[in-house]
Amino acid sequence: MEQVADEQMVRNAFGDDYDELAEPPRTEGSREHPLWGAVIKALREIYDPEIPVNIYELGLIYSVHITDAEDGTSDVDVKMTLTSPGCPVAQEMPGMVQSAIFPLTGVGQVDVEIIWEPAWDPSFMAETAKLQLNMFM
Repeated sequence: MEQVADEQMVRNAFGDDYDELAEPPRTEGSREHPLWGAVIKALREIYDPEIPVNIYELGLIYSVHITDAEDGTSDVDVKMTLTSPGCPVAQEMPGMVQSAIFPLTGVGQVDVEIIWEPAWDPSFMAETAKLQLNMFM
């Protein structure tokens, strides 16, 4: 995957909240889109019910693609996974993600799909998540 946004572009989107160590290594997306920062900020507000880390830094978000719609809004397509198929909020998590993104100004349609390939493992986590969980690799 070719990186499109450089660190300064990401810092401009996130402001002082940007922390390179809080970026999961495998998340793909429309980083250059003006809504990217707001969408990621919203995802960081959702926590796994069994792990005290937000779903973005936990690496559960595999991709966030934002496309401009004809009506002037932008549609957001999220592909994500769960830490295990037996997750107690498997049925509710897509709705939680959709509910966090949909109210953002400029967002049109929000689609969230849970996928299982590749299977999640701790290598998908941002360094900050590993530190929070005392998982030094």
